[in-house]
Amino acid sequence: MSPLSSTRLAEALAALRGGEVIGLPTETVYGLAADAANAEAVKKIFALKGRPADHPLIVHIASSDALPQWARVVPEAAWKLAQAFWPGPLTMILRKQASVPDVVTGGQDTVGLRCPAHPIALQLLREFAGGLAAPSANRFGRISPTTAAHVRDEFGAGVPIVLDGGDCEVGIESTIVDVSGEVPRILRPGHIRKPQLEAVIGPVAEGAQAQSPRVSGSLQSHYAPHTRTELLSRDALIERASACARNGESVLALTIAMPVQNVAGIALPADADAYGHGLYAALRELDMRRADRLLVESPPLQAEWIAVLDRLSRAAADTPEEAP
Repeated sequence: MSPLSSTRLAEALAALRGGEVIGLPTETVYGLAADAANAEAVKKIFALKGRPADHPLIVHIASSDALPQWARVVPEAAWKLAQAFWPGPLTMILRKQASVPDVVTGGQDTVGLRCPAHPIALQLLREFAGGLAAPSANRFGRISPTTAAHVRDEFGAGVPIVLDGGDCEVGIESTIVDVSGEVPRILRPGHIRKPQLEAVIGPVAEGAQAQSPRVSGSLQSHYAPHTRTELLSRDALIERASACARNGESVLALTIAMPVQNVAGIALPADADAYGHGLYAALRELDMRRADRLLVESPPLQAEWIAVLDRLSRAAADTPEEAP
């Protein structure tokens, strides 16, 4: 992906420095970016997304050199993780500096930081010389965007500047690791998995505890289509599709490797990374067809599928009570 033209870069920088919000590509998903040091600019992100005020944002920075500007304590584990995985799809939760606006952190004493692995995002961050708060560029709780067109479809004239960085390489949100406590803990699974983290810093726990910081993408229902969505085994999906047909309901299916006979839909690859890359685009395409139900085949219960299963489980969290 070619860097931004000088004209496009100047437009984006002027908007950010003027307290406006832009659409920004990263390797994970597209974000709504604003100056993280400008509380009023960050509030515009919340207004655009319809995001609850206590739901924290992730601050994107140009390199690990900026860590001390945002975190008052940077433990050795954080430096090691940054060296191993930045730029890349890893967010670290750290104790925030007093200067970080409360609106960014949802009023918490911690802040999420990451350095994205996308040439346009990095070019903009280096020129901006500051941090950018940039949650996914979608209405709160809905499907994350992986193309510039998704962002434009979502917000239209509400976000006049959307930088087009092509399709997102990873396609699902970053792994979030809390390094603010005694034991590093994964609070959101992602492309970077537990064995990779442990190879760098030793034992890593999984799952939020009562005292864990709130983080992005941690609500029960998230990443959700408008279409009623059910997560089912392949056999159960076939049975459900037949039952819906008998009831006169229109059904679409998102399956793995092979489509289901006589059921329209999309089959994504039987490789976790490739599936993750195509997941949100497939969900958006199927959602736009306005079926009565979207039936999604459950992925394998294997370590490499944990992040995909997390996203699908949240997307289907509002499944009606009669669904298995």
